[in-house]
Parts: sequence; C-alpha cells; structure tokens
Amino acid sequence: MTSATHVDVPLLDLKAQYATIRSEIEPAVQEVLESQVFIGGPKVAEFECRCAGYLDVPYTVGNSSGSDALILALDALGVGPGDEVIVPTYTFFSTAGSVSRVGATPVFVDIDPTTYQIDPDSIRRVLAGRKPGAVKALMPVHLFGQAADLDAIMAIADEHDLRVVEDAAQAFGTEDVRGRRVGSVGDIGTFSFFPSKNLGGFGDGGLCTTRDEALAERMIRFRNHGMKPKYFHHDVGLNARLDALQAAILLVKIEHLDAWSAGRQANATWYDEAFAAAGAATSGVSLDEGGLPLRTPEPAPVGARHIYNQYVLRVPGSHRDAIRETLKAARIGNEVYYPRCLHEQDCYRDLGHQAGDFPNAERASRETIAIPIFPELTESQRQHVVDTVLASIRAI
Repeated sequence: MTSATHVDVPLLDLKAQYATIRSEIEPAVQEVLESQVFIGGPKVAEFECRCAGYLDVPYTVGNSSGSDALILALDALGVGPGDEVIVPTYTFFSTAGSVSRVGATPVFVDIDPTTYQIDPDSIRRVLAGRKPGAVKALMPVHLFGQAADLDAIMAIADEHDLRVVEDAAQAFGTEDVRGRRVGSVGDIGTFSFFPSKNLGGFGDGGLCTTRDEALAERMIRFRNHGMKPKYFHHDVGLNARLDALQAAILLVKIEHLDAWSAGRQANATWYDEAFAAAGAATSGVSLDEGGLPLRTPEPAPVGARHIYNQYVLRVPGSHRDAIRETLKAARIGNEVYYPRCLHEQDCYRDLGHQAGDFPNAERASRETIAIPIFPELTESQRQHVVDTVLASIRAI
C-alpha cells in the first residue's frame, strides 16, 4: 500500500481526542463553574482518590505541574544545599532543574542504550567515587512510557541508604516487570499532566504519590505555602496547588486512559511490524551492525507495561536533520527528545563534564526521532509515516 502525500499527521492530535470526549468534558467544566470552587476543593480530592486507586498507592497529592511535583518531593525528603542527587543526563530539564531549585547538586549518569532508561551500572560507578553520605537521593526517570529497572535501583538505594524519587512524568499507568505501577515503588513518585502527556490536562498540573503518610502530609503543606491550618506556616513552601478545573477534566480523561494506552500499544505494534518487514531491527541492535539503518523501540520485557508516551526511532546521526526535513515536507510531525543532554547545557557547564563522559546518552541525543503514536491515528496516517520514513532512510 502506498500512502497519499496529502495526508497530514501531527505529532499529537488533541483535537481528535477532544472530539471523542467533548460531551463529557463540557458538563464537568460547567459543574466547576457553577460551584465557583477553583482551587482545591472536592474535585481535586476526588481526582486524588481516583489516582490513588489507579496507581495502587495510599496517598496522592495533586499539584500545579510535573516540575513542581519534583520540587515538592525533594523538599519533603529534606534534600537541600550540600546534598547530591543522581539523575540521568538524558531526560527533560526539570529532572535536574528541580534538584538545583532546592539548592542541591545534580550528579549525572548515563542511560541504557537499548531502553534509554537510567543505567544502574552507571549509578554504581558514580557512588563508588563519592564519599558516603554525599549523595542523598536517586531520581530515575521512566522515559518515553517505559519503566526503569526498579529492582536494581531500589537495591542500590537500600545498599547506600538513599531516598528514591521516581520521575514518572511520561509514564502514567506504566508497569515494571513485576507488574507494579511506576510511582508506587520509590519513596515518592511524580507525574505531569502537561497536555502532551498520555493523561494530559487543559494546562499544567502534577501529582505526587507515596506510601508514607508523613511525606504526604509534608507535601500537602508544601504545595500551599507550608501552611496548615490557614495562616500558620510550618515550612517555607510553594504556591503549587492543583486547579479544580484541571481536576474535573482529568477525572473525565482518566476513565478513557486504558483504552487510549491500548491504542498507543496497538499503533506501536503496527509500526514495529511494518518497519521490521522492511529490515529494521529494535534499538537493542547497533546501527553499526549492518542492515537497514533504522531501529525501532525495544519492546517492554515480559510482565511489564509500556504505554508509549513516545515512539522513538534511531537513525544515523549524520542524517537525522535530512530525515526530519523529509518528514516535515510530508507534513508529518516529529520531535527530538532530547537534542542536548543535561550535562551539555550551559547552566551545568560548571560541573566540568566533557564530551564522551556519557556516551550512550550523547549518542541517543544525536540519533533519536519521535514519530506520531497518539491513539487516534488512522491506518492511512500510519502508512504515510512508515512510507515516508522508509523512503528517507533508503535515500541515505
């Protein structure tokens, strides 16, 4: 089958999603408007309760964004000036930025070249070179909707007496190899409801999860200026509360989330098969090993659940810009997550890292392209994506 060149394929089509739930969203919003309760209130409490059940945790704390969720988590754990926090260098900026915001220092580590998740061996190497007690926490990121190796991470944390904050901004509903929902294993999990996430609001929003009641209480205070009761401040907190309008919208969306995740998974399987038929391998095979110079994502291991917040291809780095231009000309949305690692950012130059310090992350930043994976993709849109990618790759 040959795709038609007139088919537009955005990277994400939120209008298509909204069309399917408009009849549910509008009365939910109207209910909040009629109540005139916009900050906190019963809708936020209801959404927190629904998330607790979905994520299999006893305590959830709604807040203003995924970035603020990370800051609240670190504050609650007492991370601050003089502390170090281990983070992957290949992730969105807020992972490390939150560490800096609380006055601590991010310590970068490499990723697994196959899954793009934080590499436990890289964590061990860093800890071997640090004074005991210098590192206070680990912050694994469940990148692109797949779970990091939580068994290895928690074993390292136990051995070195470290706290664990799971950055699950891209992984609401993801499960590890033991079937555990991410965000339910470490001391605190954090989530983002930015509109592009698999569970996205109509603006910013975030969530913290924990099994520790005392940590939950601290985060509840911290999100509201460290205040409880009103005008009595135990801590210097943030204005990081979740809006009731966002909670109402997310309450509607969460009921559709499993169906949307299944749609993403089905699209990923379709892509996998189409690209494999053309000679592509998974990301576990090096681009240097011959065959078609294209790699698809590594499937989740048995027992795990990958929700495909992104579907990320690997192509030769020297040709990526040309491939992106071809996709753009064909009106196919695409994105690079992430073109510059965190240790290469100007604001972290003072940490003294050099090119080659984190080879797996640096190569991923040069070779990866995300293509559309949203659940409403049509077959003609998928075919247009595959045909265009393959034509571009074969022209290399």
